[in-house]
Amino acid sequence: MGSSTGDMLVDRIAVLESVFRHSPTIILTHCEDTPRIKAAEAAAKARWGEDVPAAEHPNLRDVEACYASSSLAAELARRHDARLHILHITTAKELSLFSAAPLKGKRLTAEACVHHLWFADTDYARLGHQIKCNPAIKTAADRDAVRAAVASGVIDVIATDHAPHTWEEKSQTYFKAPSGLPLIQHSLLILLDLARQGAFTLETAIERACHAPATLFGVEKRGFIREGYWADLVVVDPAKPQPVTKSGLLYQCGWSPFDGHTFGATIERTFVNGVCVYEHGKVRADAPKGMRLTFDGNAR
Repeated sequence: MGSSTGDMLVDRIAVLESVFRHSPTIILTHCEDTPRIKAAEAAAKARWGEDVPAAEHPNLRDVEACYASSSLAAELARRHDARLHILHITTAKELSLFSAAPLKGKRLTAEACVHHLWFADTDYARLGHQIKCNPAIKTAADRDAVRAAVASGVIDVIATDHAPHTWEEKSQTYFKAPSGLPLIQHSLLILLDLARQGAFTLETAIERACHAPATLFGVEKRGFIREGYWADLVVVDPAKPQPVTKSGLLYQCGWSPFDGHTFGATIERTFVNGVCVYEHGKVRADAPKGMRLTFDGNAR
């Protein structure tokens, strides 16, 4: 419901009505009002040409663009009693659409991404298009409201929206630089630092990033430490700082917006399906291939 990269967009109201009326399963939406964004982009291009400052990104993709689309999606879901999960919430205004009710039984749920929980619009001056993403990173007040919503249960799921565009791509001018940033490697460390800072508890971070996604989508035998479940585990040293350096990056794109930052904890080992696949800062060469996820058909 918002054209982010390319022209993948469903916003014709008749089509949306049909989707929400007939969908047999949960509907996931990226919500931004494309006509409003296109108008803002045209005005920015008339003023700056191709060299629109990176700091203008949250003005072109503003709060109202997000709310117009997400409120429409919520209204369609209520009208047709559809199960709806809205992705990448970035604004305080949108939070009024959701409740802090327990996940089980909720018909309308929401996700926040780690970069929207970490960065604010003041970071564009330092990082430029490195943090250009859709929906845009917004004000510190918006960020803090979304953090509080994670703590209260208004936000149900934490995700990454990992997008490893190359440095060359991200170094282009505004309209050519793609949106998205590499986040997988440091997502857990971000959450551990936020818990350390008091944004929410460690237990809440685990619930939103591990338990809730498995429950929401009915993922079989994942997301919890339980007998009979696949052992997807991470061993963390919470007292060992971890500096982010280019030499330590595992991304093929070779860069991170966290380059130069030191996280308060270190990931020592990662186990997938009970097998150690990462240790001592490296992915093991003999790590077995992953397994396809399976679903129990009981998505909440």
